Amino acid sequence: MDDVRIITRGLASFLGIDAQGLLEGPSVSSINPLDSRFSSVLNNARILLIKPSSLGDIVHALPVVSAIKAQWPGSHLTWVVKRQWADLVERAEGVDRVWPVDMTVGSWIREGRALRAQRFDLAIDLQGLFRSGILAWFSGAPMCIGFANGREGSPWFYSDRVPVTDPDIHAVDRYLSVAAALGASPPDKPRFGFKLLEEDMAAVLEIAEGRGFSVDRPWIAMNIGARWPTKRWPLESFAAVVDQLYEARRDPLVMIGGSEERADTKRLKVLTKSPFIDLCGEIPLKCLPSLLSKATAMITNDSGPMHIAAGLGVPVVAMFGPTSAARTGPYGTGHHVLSGQVSCSPCFSRVCRHNPEMECLHVVTPTQVVDVIRPLLTAHVPCR
Repeated sequence: MDDVRIITRGLASFLGIDAQGLLEGPSVSSINPLDSRFSSVLNNARILLIKPSSLGDIVHALPVVSAIKAQWPGSHLTWVVKRQWADLVERAEGVDRVWPVDMTVGSWIREGRALRAQRFDLAIDLQGLFRSGILAWFSGAPMCIGFANGREGSPWFYSDRVPVTDPDIHAVDRYLSVAAALGASPPDKPRFGFKLLEEDMAAVLEIAEGRGFSVDRPWIAMNIGARWPTKRWPLESFAAVVDQLYEARRDPLVMIGGSEERADTKRLKVLTKSPFIDLCGEIPLKCLPSLLSKATAMITNDSGPMHIAAGLGVPVVAMFGPTSAARTGPYGTGHHVLSGQVSCSPCFSRVCRHNPEMECLHVVTPTQVVDVIRPLLTAHVPCR
C-alpha cells in the first residue's frame, strides 16, 4: 500500500490534483442495489466507463451500457478503451463517445488530465486494475464505483465498492451487478446492442463475394486462434472437423481471425483434404459483428470472436481447457462447450504444467464437435 501511496502522490502532483484526501483513506461504502444516491442523479449525468481491454471482456461489458441507457436515457456515456478495440466500441448502442487510449504510463497521465476537464458525475471502473482505478479517480468524478475484489489495489480509488459474492458468476452478470447497484432494473435478457451498420455489411458482402460465397446462404464460421497457447485446440483436430463437415454438408467453412492466424491457416490447408475459405486478416474488427451475424453457427476456441458471435445470438460450439465456461463461456442459451474432465482444469494458466500436456483440450475429439454442431446446422435457429 505504501507503493500505491507514493505513485498516487507523484501522479496527482503532476496532474495538479490534491491527493491528500485519498491518501488519508477514502470514505468507502459497499453499496446495495437500488441505492438512491445514484439513481436520483443519473438521468442527465455524464458517465465515464473504463474498460480498456480485452476483446472478450469488452463484449461482456456491453449489456451494462444497455442497462444504464434503458434506465437513464438522458445520461451521456463515454467509454475509455484501448485503441485497438475502439472501432468495436464505436459500434455499441448507447455509447455517446469513445475515448481511445494507449497502454503506456505517459498516455494514461495525459488522458487523466483530459478526462478531468470533462467534469464527469460518475466513473465506473470495470477493469479493476491499478491503472484503471487511478484513472477513475483522476477523472474527478465525485462518485467512483468498482468491484470490491478488484486487483492491484484498485478498490482504494473507489468511493463505492460492489461486492462479488459468487466467484463463478459469469462476467456478463458480474458487470451487470454494477448497473444494478446503481439502480438500473435488471434486464429480462442482457442486450449486447451491436450496431450492424450498412457500410460494414456492404464491406462484408464485397469481401465474401470476392471469395466466392454468399453470407446469406448457410455457412460455418471457424476460429482456430486464441491469445493463450493453452486455449488452442489442436490444428489436426480442426482439420478433421473441416473434412467431416465438408463431406457431410458442403456448406462453406470460413476461417475468421487476425493476420496472426495466417500461419496456422496455411498449416491447416496442408492438414485437410477439403477446401475452406480463409478470411483471417481480411475482415476489419469493426466489420466482424456484421460478418458473424450472418453465420449459421461457429466452431471456436475460447476467444474474443466467440463472445461476439454469442452476443449476436449465433449458435456457438466452443472448446474450453484452462478457463471456466461458467465465468467466461459463450453467454446465453443454445451454445455448447466441450472440455475434458481433468482434475487441474480450470487452471487459468497460459502455460500447461499437466502431464499429458493440455489434456483438457486434447481429449475433445473432432467427432464430438461434429455430432454437437450437426443439429444446430439442421435447425438453423439463432440463439436469441
